[in-house]
Amino acid sequence: MDVKVTLTVNGKKQTISTDPQRSLLDVLREELHLTGTKYGCGEGRCGACSVLMDGERILSCITPVVQADKKSITTIEGLANGDSLHPVQQAFLEEGAMQCGYCTPGMIMTAVALLEKNPNPSDEDITAAMNVNMCRCNGYTKIINAVRRAGKK
Repeated sequence: MDVKVTLTVNGKKQTISTDPQRSLLDVLREELHLTGTKYGCGEGRCGACSVLMDGERILSCITPVVQADKKSITTIEGLANGDSLHPVQQAFLEEGAMQCGYCTPGMIMTAVALLEKNPNPSDEDITAAMNVNMCRCNGYTKIINAVRRAGKK
């Protein structure tokens, strides 16, 4: 049986009727057409589906949409301010911290969550926080450099 779920996604309040156990990722991509958040493993192990829910990083592929009811969700599409990239997005660009780009939205969302809590993380803090995201291209050094750069802004 479908339920009504109200989400504020990237600052815009939206109500949808859906299966309460449907993944937040599926709703974001299929209902709200926000395709920046990626489906990777579907098991919450790779981090490609990372979004922020009330400022906390979550894995949207394993989060039932009903858990997001009345919550604020930020996706990669909601970070930039018009034509101005978020500092983490800008740092990823400046450091060349992406190759294929598939993991990049999840990496950026994880870095944003880290820097909100700790604006000046050590390399060990960055590595520990980012260790929950996988990059198949092995761009980890550049990713760490980008997070370090964004933390200094």
